[in-house]
Amino acid sequence: MFAAEYEPAVMSNGLRRTPRAPVSLDARIGRGGLDRTLCKVNDLSVHGARIHSYSGLRRGAVIWLTLPLIGQIAATVMWADDFEAGCQFHHPLDDAVFETLAALSPK
Repeated sequence: MFAAEYEPAVMSNGLRRTPRAPVSLDARIGRGGLDRTLCKVNDLSVHGARIHSYSGLRRGAVIWLTLPLIGQIAATVMWADDFEAGCQFHHPLDDAVFETLAALSPK
């Protein structure tokens, strides 16, 4: 017989560094003309985005995400589940750029 002690996971209270905006932005993954694939940005913050891609992504992968109006931004995939992933930008978006992108999606 085995015995084990465990400590329950502490759930976060949902607080994030910065607010997220629900969006629906058409974007691409890939650099230049190579390996470009379509994706959809589902929510956005100045530090990252949740995307839905049509190809699988792996946690830890570095991607180039091409966003409307601003072009390519480097990001690291922080989590991936089937065709959905959360990525963290290597450099945060400027607040004005974030507001502009958030305003592109209908409320």
